[in-house]
Amino acid sequence: MAKQLIECVPNFSEGRRKDVIEAIVEPFKKQKGCYLFDYRADEDHNRLVVSLAGEPQPICDAVLEASRIAMQHIDMNTHQGAHPRIGAIDVIPFTPISNITMEECVELARKFGERYYNELKIPVYYYEEAALRPERTRLEVIRKGQYEALKEEVTNPERHPDVGEPKLHPTAGATVIGARKFLIAFNVNLNTTDVNIAKTIAKRVRASGGGFTAVKGIGLALEEKGLVQVSMNIVDYDKTAIYRVLEFIRMEAARWGVTINGTEVYGMIPAAALIQSAEYYLQIDDFDPSQVLELKLLELMREED
Repeated sequence: MAKQLIECVPNFSEGRRKDVIEAIVEPFKKQKGCYLFDYRADEDHNRLVVSLAGEPQPICDAVLEASRIAMQHIDMNTHQGAHPRIGAIDVIPFTPISNITMEECVELARKFGERYYNELKIPVYYYEEAALRPERTRLEVIRKGQYEALKEEVTNPERHPDVGEPKLHPTAGATVIGARKFLIAFNVNLNTTDVNIAKTIAKRVRASGGGFTAVKGIGLALEEKGLVQVSMNIVDYDKTAIYRVLEFIRMEAARWGVTINGTEVYGMIPAAALIQSAEYYLQIDDFDPSQVLELKLLELMREED
């Protein structure tokens, strides 16, 4: 029987202490059946993003062990960072890769959420495809006001966790767990220190502000770099290609006489998403993805299996 493969991208609220970062990541390196693709920590965001792939059970085991380590070292009462968050282990999404459906990933997320709370006593909110309430499909709804607001409002019925008592863990806060499509974390840095420009552009580019339907975005100050950033999640790159987002931001920034300093891709990205933008910027006529050597080799290898 073919193995089920999923992607998991847990986000931890730690981007500054290298010893803590390495301790959190260590279980992913040791767990058989769990493959650590990438991990990146940002000091301004004060956030660690880990990209994993593998079989569901080993991934869940490794995420639980890493979460146990994170909760021992991260205190949300003193945590500060540019990125929105409600917990030491902020979000744990599961994405189907092969031989597993989205419905099965939803079931996986909900079962893991129960296990997660039972073992760590950190309350859980379900989001995206795993949401139990329609409004909680959107991560920003769950994280409204961040940890500080949720700490005060968690006793209100509309903000009760989906798993656990209506209170946060004393130091680790709460965790959002769900199932979703591939997400591209794409950031655009601007040559200015005026964070209001980044916030205005973020509002215009994201779906909730009348922008692209598959984009979520916020404006942040990167104080260590002396820049500001439009930080985005592209939740469906087939609907909204990266180059469209980038060119829109370039056009909007020009209104203030601001240029783009550079861009960032956090975590993994599907080849198809990069090829879309390569076609656009290189102006390639009648391009076929099978012309990419590595993709063609993978296709031939699958045919031989």
